[in-house]
Amino acid sequence: MTDFTRWLYANYIWPHLEAQDATGYETPLSLLEGCLDDALKKEYHRTLEFYAGHAFLLGVRTGAELGAEMPGLSARRSQSN
Repeated sequence: MTDFTRWLYANYIWPHLEAQDATGYETPLSLLEGCLDDALKKEYHRTLEFYAGHAFLLGVRTGAELGAEMPGLSARRSQSN
């Protein structure tokens, strides 16, 4: 991961995830945090950083590719507004 991806995770992705409604996931999230010792929590958060950062970049690349493959899509959207 790059410094930018780490910064993005710490300053955008993680705060966004923390702000989300966890209804229905309270028990698994609580168990996960409660069962891990400090060393495993650190590794868990590093793993989460890795996957979330790469998932974000995948979304950016996918959006860019879709935009390139569908050049008339944005024009149609602006005409309908």
